Amino acid sequence: MADKGLDSLFQNTLRDVYYAERHILKTLPQLEAAAASDELKAAFHKHHDETEGQIVRLERVFELFDRKPRSKRCEAIDGLLKEGDEVLEEYEGTSALDAGLIASAQAVEHYEIARYGTLRRWAELLGVGEAADLLTETLEQEERTDELLTKLAETEANAKARSGGA
Repeated sequence: MADKGLDSLFQNTLRDVYYAERHILKTLPQLEAAAASDELKAAFHKHHDETEGQIVRLERVFELFDRKPRSKRCEAIDGLLKEGDEVLEEYEGTSALDAGLIASAQAVEHYEIARYGTLRRWAELLGVGEAADLLTETLEQEERTDELLTKLAETEANAKARSGGA
């Protein structure tokens, strides 16, 4: 078996997150349509637009490594998105829906934050600073999205869910 090093690990993880972003992109319009709060709808819409740019940046990272953009099935994101679908189905029309959508979206964001932080560091170690910069830009967007979702949960969605369940 050939020795697989950091470059191989980087490429494998890059393909994984490329798959994830493309599937997240397909899911965000459903979340936007399902959300009750206008602020949450706007957050999902904004993140959809950001995700399109994130995919373009990932494609640029592939190019920097002289690779074609390719996906690798990501069981983790498939599972997280499935959980989000279950929340949608189970809580549709309830006061807890937005809180559940936020929680599901944050699980995805936390996954992405972990992946992008790792990829950024590996790109630095592999000496591809431009790739690290592109990954940093996406990481920062994901962190801002997570912060916004936390704010929406704390200022409205959680309280609405609590009062509706009382």
